[in-house]
Amino acid sequence: MKELSLHILDIVQNSITAKATFIQIIIEENEKENFINIKIIDNGIGMNKDLLEKVINPFVTTRKTRKVGLGISLFKAAAERCNGRFYIQSELGKGTEIFASFERDHIDRAPLGNMVDTIITIIMANEKIDYVYKHTFNECEFIFDTREIRKVLGGMPLNDVAVIDWMKNYIIDGIKELYKNKEIKNQPK
Repeated sequence: MKELSLHILDIVQNSITAKATFIQIIIEENEKENFINIKIIDNGIGMNKDLLEKVINPFVTTRKTRKVGLGISLFKAAAERCNGRFYIQSELGKGTEIFASFERDHIDRAPLGNMVDTIITIIMANEKIDYVYKHTFNECEFIFDTREIRKVLGGMPLNDVAVIDWMKNYIIDGIKELYKNKEIKNQPK
């Protein structure tokens, strides 16, 4: 995949399929330490030990519509190609955690990509799920939590057009604030 945000979108889709009601997306970028860490945690149905050992194989999938499942194996390969690490932990009935780290300035590391559209897309895919998107860049931090937004909305759905527009602008402003002292390609406009 050309952007890390597309890997995130794919993994979150797996979480949605696994009946998660709460999904966390945590991105840590550090220029000085030269890393990008991505962690996706869900409270879905989880995987048994047998499936967990097989899931990084591209020819293993739980889907009935096709016989391959490339998402996790491609994410793992992307991390390892950039001197990073990858792990996946899961427990039946408790959920799954996927972690990938990347050497930030590695020549083969894909750009982070458009996290604004990624977050908005997953909310629109299933607005009943709660999401936390936590993104740190060096010492700066941005947190977007749909549970807090729901409290303010008082029952109005997250996928209402006006709410989506507000959330999109809120995430754009939050990410811009993260990078305010750094000129970054693909920064939200």
